[in-house]
Amino acid sequence: MTNLSTNYDPENMLGYLDALPDDLEKAWQLGKQLPLPTYPQIERVVIAGMGGSAIGGDLLAAYLADQLTIPVISHRNYALPAWSKGKNTLVICSSHSGNTEETLSSFNKALQEDCSLLVLCTGGRLQAEATAKGVPLWTFAHTGQPRTAIPYSFGLLLALFCRLGLAKIDETEIADAIAVMSNARTKLTASTDLAENPAKRIAGQLLNRNVLVMAAGELEVVARRWKTQINELAKAWACFEGLPEANHNTLAGLEFPEQLFEHTSVLFLRSKIDHPRNALRLDATQQAYLIAGAAVDAIWGQGNSRLAQMWSLLQFGDYVAYYLALFYGVDPTPVEALTRLKQTLAEE
Repeated sequence: MTNLSTNYDPENMLGYLDALPDDLEKAWQLGKQLPLPTYPQIERVVIAGMGGSAIGGDLLAAYLADQLTIPVISHRNYALPAWSKGKNTLVICSSHSGNTEETLSSFNKALQEDCSLLVLCTGGRLQAEATAKGVPLWTFAHTGQPRTAIPYSFGLLLALFCRLGLAKIDETEIADAIAVMSNARTKLTASTDLAENPAKRIAGQLLNRNVLVMAAGELEVVARRWKTQINELAKAWACFEGLPEANHNTLAGLEFPEQLFEHTSVLFLRSKIDHPRNALRLDATQQAYLIAGAAVDAIWGQGNSRLAQMWSLLQFGDYVAYYLALFYGVDPTPVEALTRLKQTLAEE
């Protein structure tokens, strides 16, 4: 196996991963203290963002799915859905840099349609535009890549929803998630030898393989996070699927091309919060992929609360993607392919 060395991490991506539980606590506390705008009755919420700024909205909607009484969607595109009109629609524009062109487009469309607005960012054009137009603005300090700011893109939204009366949570769930991640960090961080570090072991098994991440229900968003982290940190191909939907289509594709499956690893994210029928589906689907010739592994969430189960799996996946980058000998921080694309678009 390729030697694993943090020499490939000059910008200290590991430090941001190690800080996940601490940043979640900071984001939650900050969200409880920032000025709360006065809005009319909110009947629908659009969270406009891309990449690392968008997935916080996905996590929020999945976590609160059992209690939200209004629709909440993540919008990853320009402009807004046609139904996003008027003050009863709250549009939250989330952009780490404040310069994301799709999110700026959504901001302008929300102004045009007279929606209620809130901007989440660290600065940039969104901060300047929000300040100039008197739009409510929540800023936070974070110097890393957008994907490492997921505690803020989630924690600030969670605090906002609770303060607006759109959700109600027991704060012990926050404490449980933070404690579980803090304890896991000791085992998952780079100083722990490979033999004692399950994230390093999984990463080693993914080297030079196609990667599919599968999860059920509210954990589908965590599978998506695994996929995007493997893409951005390890610069490696990965995809994700959600159950039960995958049992109605994807499962039928386990016949061809046969040679593909012997080079494929399928990771199943499992949790005690899985619906009992989905748990049965996950068992049967794992068996189907084994029979097809793929390598299969299961990773289980930790902790007592739904939030801890979700975040412990997210944290584990971030470390797996990080170690896979080191095994490939690439810097996990820069995303040169994305930078080149932005430069090309800027020239058009």
